[in-house]
Amino acid sequence: MHAIVTGGAGFIGSTLVDRLRADGHRVLVVDDLSRGRESNLTAALDEGGTDLEVLDLRYDDPTPIFTRFAPEVVFHLAAQIDVRVSVDDPAGDASTNILGTIAVARAAVTAGTRKVVFASSGGAIYGSTAVPPVAETTPVAPVSPYACSKVGGEMYLDSFRVLQGLDCSHIAPANVYGPRQDPHGEAGVVAVFARAMLDAAPTTLFGDGGNTRDYVYVDDVVEAFVAASGTAGSGMRFNIGTGVETSDRDLHAMVARATGYTTEPQWQPARSGDVRRSALDAGLARKVLGWSPRVDLAEGIARTVDWFRAERGADALVGG
Repeated sequence: MHAIVTGGAGFIGSTLVDRLRADGHRVLVVDDLSRGRESNLTAALDEGGTDLEVLDLRYDDPTPIFTRFAPEVVFHLAAQIDVRVSVDDPAGDASTNILGTIAVARAAVTAGTRKVVFASSGGAIYGSTAVPPVAETTPVAPVSPYACSKVGGEMYLDSFRVLQGLDCSHIAPANVYGPRQDPHGEAGVVAVFARAMLDAAPTTLFGDGGNTRDYVYVDDVVEAFVAASGTAGSGMRFNIGTGVETSDRDLHAMVARATGYTTEPQWQPARSGDVRRSALDAGLARKVLGWSPRVDLAEGIARTVDWFRAERGADALVGG
């Protein structure tokens, strides 16, 4: 299969690229490298079967590239993902997340693509009042411009499905974590804690540390994207999470155990707008895609810490 991964140099995207390569598919990565790193694709590019096209979907028409490559499936992960940035610049967020999605859909139709698998956001689109674990039957209630753009992306792709015959499915993950996550990213708290603790730097908890999130390992999320690339789930959104709530305080303790960190966290006042509780019901993905999470949080944290430890050692060797 020929597959395009937009945003394929990023954390989740590059992990998906590796999975597609392992399955024997030819992959074209489309990324503007504003957040993604070409180093995430080193093995994929060196070993062949994968190419990188540096392109900004806001300004560059992807149609010629799509037509040349003729993908059967497009995995559309390219996005502006920072909620705070979306609040400060809603027009810029919409330019990337809505107009970029329309550009991908139009190019896919022209190229004869069978399906687009879209990266939505289970952690944002349902708002702050839904009681976890939240199922897909819960009405969307986006508050931030980012969440609005993800709902809008789903709706535009659904319209292309109905009007143009371009199939689509939407993957709505909870809080994704794992190797390659940017510790400076919007939702990368596992990465933030791991990097700080390995550097023996201070860590911070907010409020009473009781806010909860549903942490799902990146390999499990990638499995959902791959499962959705088939014929099942036409036009459906799939929540991808564990259904388990983990508090900030408990997460800090788990990462501390994995790193050997013994310093108490610093405490700061609760941040305005933070959602108190969040977790997803992935029952539809289990039923339709045969998907279920395989990596529990303790194991996933251990893998993530090992990766950051190895990266830290490699950086020290380069610096030395």
